[in-house]
Amino acid sequence: MAAATTAALGLLAVAGCGAADMTAQTSPYADAQGTNTVTLSVQSWVGARANAAVAQYLLEHELGYRVDTVQVDEVPAWDALSQGRVDAILEDWGHPEQVKRYVENKKTIADGGDLGVTGHIGWWVPKYFADAHPDVLDWKNLNKYADQLRTPESGGKGQLLDGSPSYVTNDRALVSNLKLDYQVVFAGSEAAQITQIQRFAKEKKPFLTYWYEPQWLFNEVPMVEVKLPEHTQECADKGTADPSTVDCAYPTSQLKKYLNARFADKGGKAAQFLKNFHWSKQDQNEVAQMIAEQKLPADEAAKRWVQAHPDVWKAWLPA
Repeated sequence: MAAATTAALGLLAVAGCGAADMTAQTSPYADAQGTNTVTLSVQSWVGARANAAVAQYLLEHELGYRVDTVQVDEVPAWDALSQGRVDAILEDWGHPEQVKRYVENKKTIADGGDLGVTGHIGWWVPKYFADAHPDVLDWKNLNKYADQLRTPESGGKGQLLDGSPSYVTNDRALVSNLKLDYQVVFAGSEAAQITQIQRFAKEKKPFLTYWYEPQWLFNEVPMVEVKLPEHTQECADKGTADPSTVDCAYPTSQLKKYLNARFADKGGKAAQFLKNFHWSKQDQNEVAQMIAEQKLPADEAAKRWVQAHPDVWKAWLPA
C-alpha cells in the first residue's frame, strides 16, 4: 500500500495476497472501441477488492457491461492505466510522481474524484498492550519495548510487522532515521499479516505492526496507533526526492479514483458511474469483511451489499 510521503504517497495494501506485476497482461476488454466493456485494476488489499466487486456487480447487473479485473502492483498500475491496459483504478493512496507525469503533463489519465474513504497508514499496537503500557504510544519509547516485541524473525531486535513487500512504505527509513532498535519483517501478504495479528491477539502477545484505515480487522482486534513525528509538507517533499530520508508520520489522505483519459471522455455510462462511485468506510469494511473473514466470493459479498443498500448505490447510476 502506498506510503503517502514517498514517491508513492500511500495501503495497502489488502486482496488476500501480494499482487504480482501483471502489467504485461492485457485484458481483452481494455480500451475496446464501441463495446460495452470495462477493465478495472484491483490492488492487492481487500478494501480495493471490495470497491471493484461492488463496481463490477453494478456495472454488469444495472448497466449491462462486461467487466474484467486485473491485479497489478500500485505503481505499475499507473503505467497500465496510462496505456489503456486498464480503464480505472478505484483506490489510490497517493502517488504524486505519477499524478504529475500522467495527469498533469501527459494527460493520459484523468482524476476520477474522491472515493469517499479517508485513508491513513500508521504503526499500531494491540489495545491490551497499550492499556498495560500507555507510554508505548509515543515512538520515543519504542526502544524501551524492543525486547518484548522481539520475534525469531526479527534478528534480536524488536519486530515491526509489515504485509506485502510490494507495498510502498516508509518503514525501513523510519526505523533507521528515528534510530529504533527494530527490524521490518514482511508477512508476505495482507492475508498473512492478518493471520499473524490474529494469532498474536488470541495469545494476548504484544506486537507492533504497520497497518491502515479503513480495515475491517479493527472490528475484531482493537488496535491503538503509535504517535510518530508529525507529518509535514517539508518531510513529504524531502521524501519524494529521496525516500530514504523520511522521518515523519504517514499522512491522512482522501483516497481517489483515476480513469484512463480516453475512457473518462468516451466511456459513456460506465465512466460516469465510476466517477459517481462514492461510499463510506463503513460500506467498504462491510464488503471487505464478508470477503476476508466470512470467505464469501467477492461477487456474492457485492450482491449482499447491493441488496442491503439501494439508497447508496442508486445515486451512482447515470441519469
